[in-house]
Amino acid sequence: QVRLVESGGGLVQPGGSLRLSCVASGSFFSINSMGWYRQAPGKERELVASITSHHITTYGDSVKGRFTISRDNAKNTIYLQMNNLKFEDTAVYYCTAEFWPEDGGLAEDWGQGTQVTVSA
Repeated sequence: QVRLVESGGGLVQPGGSLRLSCVASGSFFSINSMGWYRQAPGKERELVASITSHHITTYGDSVKGRFTISRDNAKNTIYLQMNNLKFEDTAVYYCTAEFWPEDGGLAEDWGQGTQVTVSA
């Protein structure tokens, strides 16, 4: 299985920036896509951004032009550069990975989440 560890969350003022990281480790054959979701209190979990092993990216409409996802395949790590943060970006950000285990079919795992709070 895959263990996902997120880091980089914190408190930032509106208009500020943060960079999240997510490192995947464990026993697996390969990782397909990785991505970030977020969940604010009282709201459903939503896609922030995802990236395939070939670096094809997808973004949620609310973050396009402000957030950038990138990936280092050699390190099994993804990053989320978040610029021009807004109050509504406040949420717990979860890393996810779709991967091929050493045996069995395609699987998915989630990290524990990292809190991002945008506040004046």
